[in-house]
Amino acid sequence: MKYLILTTTATLALGTAVASAEEVRVYNWSDYIDESLLTKFEEETGLDLVYDVFDSNEVLETKMLAGGSGYDVVVPSGTFLQRQIQAGAFQKLDKSKLPNLDNMWDVVTKRTEQYDPENAYSINYMWGTTGIGANVGKVQEALGEDAPLDSLELVLNPDNMEKLGDCGVHFLDAPAEMIPMALNYIGEDPNSHDPDVIAKVEPILMAIRPYIQKFHSSEYINALANGDICVAVGWSGDILQARDRADEADNGVEIVYNAPKEGAQMWFDQMAIPVDAPNPDGAHTFLNFIMDAQNMATASNYVYYANGNKASQEYLVEDVIGDPAIYPSQEALDNLFTTTPYPAKVQRVVTRLWTKIKSGT
Repeated sequence: MKYLILTTTATLALGTAVASAEEVRVYNWSDYIDESLLTKFEEETGLDLVYDVFDSNEVLETKMLAGGSGYDVVVPSGTFLQRQIQAGAFQKLDKSKLPNLDNMWDVVTKRTEQYDPENAYSINYMWGTTGIGANVGKVQEALGEDAPLDSLELVLNPDNMEKLGDCGVHFLDAPAEMIPMALNYIGEDPNSHDPDVIAKVEPILMAIRPYIQKFHSSEYINALANGDICVAVGWSGDILQARDRADEADNGVEIVYNAPKEGAQMWFDQMAIPVDAPNPDGAHTFLNFIMDAQNMATASNYVYYANGNKASQEYLVEDVIGDPAIYPSQEALDNLFTTTPYPAKVQRVVTRLWTKIKSGT
């Protein structure tokens, strides 16, 4: 329902755009902001906000690299941001227009520098891990009380997946997440760009392919919350949202999230300004608004993701800042890995492999 509300909001804004003096156009992930912030931005700045949503990096990248996206702010993940910077898709930030940069957290900015040196083109919006969401009751019914809820064995061992297939398993439609996960499982470098190494994931993923109900990067939230599926490989905040929706519905569904004990991918969603943004001044106004400590906390308290804003932490609810699934311990942080974008030739290999895996042929 939230996705539909946001889409409607964007449509209404588009309908009034002709009459507006000035607007800012933002393209963000679906279900990824507290809607009250959209209204607050318009009230505080006098700017009209056009807010559209997407649910995969690939959709955003196609729009960005085609040129003329028409957006002032977009939100790619770190690996995609790096490739788009190299392609000349973004403009450098004018940091003199971003006084709230002082609120950002060095723990995160040091890690995002591998995608965006000196953080010249972007700010961090949210970050988290890619892991496993499970309906505890259904998984234990299928696999027993000792089901490996915190291990990649749950979703990459064919024996387990065969038993889980009947209750429903969703995987992200995101090769940049799923391929590194499978490489990590077999003891290879999850950041490998070697086509021969990457090819090793084909038999791993094809062996479990018959038991994967769907590849999708957002539908698993409601599917988990409603009890329609029992396992999803997804993003930490999405699965925690599913957990909370199930709790609110009091429907008897208990959802847990785990970053796999073998190691999990750490990802970053970065806000950046396209090189051809129609309103770069308005874009900077939006970024500075988001970096306000209380605004950023409002966003995190809604989506249940960690953010890269140190000053926001005093305003985070305990369910967010005190949950190690959202803000991991230092020991857990040390066990997370990051990846870098595939070069163009390797990306073509990855795309073909992913197409094959999804089709199951």
